[in-house]
Amino acid sequence: MDSVMPSQEPPVDGKNDGVDLPSEETDGIAYISSSRKHDNIKDDSEDLKPVIDGVDGIKISQGLGLQDFDLIRVIGRGSYAKVLLVRLKKNDQIYAMKVVKKELVHDDEDIDWVQTEKHVFEQASSNPFLVGLHSCFQTTSRLFLVIEYVNGGDLMFHMQRQRKLPEEHARFYAAEICIALNFLHERGIIYRDLKLDNVLLDADGHIKLTDYGMCKEGLGPGDTTSTFCGTPNYIAPEILRGEEYGFSVDWWALGVLMFEMMAGRSPFDIITDNPDMNTEDYLFQVILEKPIRIPRFLSVKASHVLKGFLNKDPKERLGCRPQTGFSDIKSHAFFRSIDWDLLEKKQALPPFQPQITDDYGLDNFDTQFTSEPVQLTPDDEDVIKRIDQSEFEGFEYINPLLLSAEESV
Repeated sequence: MDSVMPSQEPPVDGKNDGVDLPSEETDGIAYISSSRKHDNIKDDSEDLKPVIDGVDGIKISQGLGLQDFDLIRVIGRGSYAKVLLVRLKKNDQIYAMKVVKKELVHDDEDIDWVQTEKHVFEQASSNPFLVGLHSCFQTTSRLFLVIEYVNGGDLMFHMQRQRKLPEEHARFYAAEICIALNFLHERGIIYRDLKLDNVLLDADGHIKLTDYGMCKEGLGPGDTTSTFCGTPNYIAPEILRGEEYGFSVDWWALGVLMFEMMAGRSPFDIITDNPDMNTEDYLFQVILEKPIRIPRFLSVKASHVLKGFLNKDPKERLGCRPQTGFSDIKSHAFFRSIDWDLLEKKQALPPFQPQITDDYGLDNFDTQFTSEPVQLTPDDEDVIKRIDQSEFEGFEYINPLLLSAEESV
């Protein structure tokens, strides 16, 4: 199911089954990783130059620009963003490039979410389980965020093929997700959009969270927020009750995701011919009121950890005790076999290695995107004249960590 965004813009994945609600908070753009088979891959970068020449290809700032990249393939799009697979010409490194039209970032809230997502991307670069930022640049009509490209497919892609995962696999992925979430929480960031689609696998089988469009920054210990947002199936009860909430909502979402991995279905699946029971409102009622039934085929430890994360009371939820929340998770019986030190160093052996069948791993992206021509639509000069370019001052960025790594190649 798609995200419920606290803004008037539809979700970036181009689908809008959720409810868009106005809010004082703002959200960003999604890295789109989808899950259908792609055939007959070819590199379109040779065909791109005439298209770039028809756009405002001249950068308006120092540093990198569009001319420094070969644009290879469209790998996602939404209402106000397009995601491209690109190659940095100077060293042939592959990245994903998110392209946002400035004309769609037209008020203070929109500016805020662009800056928030950029800032979270910057911080994420220092964690092995989060997609990080390489660079940002702009032209008179567009903003460009160059981010890590993760080619192993998302968990939704793999779940569609395996139906459910062995507990050992789910434990490994959940533990790496815990490290990623704790990293964000320690920096005052609520993720707020954990779901199968946003958990990517790299070529070795380690996870990377992506899409920081719903992140909320600036929360200190005990601080809360109140925006109604998230993906319906993963929204925590305290959000639905209209309560102030904090990091607890991320641990609830992890419980939902772990249930999906191990049981092969959502804990809130509604199987009925009654149309009144197939609505979002009814789903929210189920989340709030119905007890969660753990499948009998799961182990006692798995059942216990799911009950811990899926406690409807955030004060009693696993991971939510002040000071000791993350330690409580690490010491839980379900995670007892995890060597957390090895895991944090990315030295634990993943239980599964994705198959990469071409140079880019594009088998894991939706053909509705990858079959599109790689092009940026021509600019409307009248629209560009109305853009207040001062709103985007300071957007440029080159990540010093990734830059130094490139220079050492």
